[in-house]
Amino acid sequence: MKMKIKEFADFTGVSVRTLHYYDEIGLLMPAFVDKTTGYRFYDEKSFLRMQEILFYRELDFALKHIEEILSSPNYDKSKALNEQKQLLTLKKERLERLISAIDGAVKGENVMTAFDNSEFEKYKAEAREKWGKTDAYKEHAERTKNYSKQKWNDLAEGMDHIMAEFALCMRKDESPDSTEAQNLVKMLQNHITENYYLCTNEILASLGQMYVVDERFTNNIDKHADGTATFICEAIEVYCGK
Repeated sequence: MKMKIKEFADFTGVSVRTLHYYDEIGLLMPAFVDKTTGYRFYDEKSFLRMQEILFYRELDFALKHIEEILSSPNYDKSKALNEQKQLLTLKKERLERLISAIDGAVKGENVMTAFDNSEFEKYKAEAREKWGKTDAYKEHAERTKNYSKQKWNDLAEGMDHIMAEFALCMRKDESPDSTEAQNLVKMLQNHITENYYLCTNEILASLGQMYVVDERFTNNIDKHADGTATFICEAIEVYCGK
């Protein structure tokens, strides 16, 4: 099997833009690139790698965690597939509980226990910790292990405030390379470094791309104003000299 990037995108159900980003962050690189035309080609190994990525995406793993898992020297594909199967089984069981809970709710029953997702989250965290061994991940795990629920809420509010400031900056017709926008990028980088892990320019650039590639991030950021995620991504690109 040998496919050009557009063919591979159609075959796997992802966008060409997403494939470009996966290549950029080292998550999924083309099998080879034609030096004459610049065309990217994907093969059977690429397809198998994409399958693994899509399984993890279905389980709501962040892209950076998927890259950490797949690039780990401890990664064992067979064992990882078994982990994925267990996680998908837990997810399926939860969905079945929720479907049954709807019938109970119609009857006026208390169905709050159906929303408990702790077992799935615990198993997912264990799987991620088991496979993800990058310095950034280890630093994040170490620094946040004793964070209280209130601490997490405060950090989430802090991040949301920064995103809101980006939206305000954009609505004032400031450009991504404006002083105000660049100061906000620095604020974002400092917020991550101070609370999670050392946010290098390289990591920051990857986060910027993730804001526009991952729909969950885009939708959450754009609640402040449509286009905010793209504005932040472009501001980060200027900041990092992309």
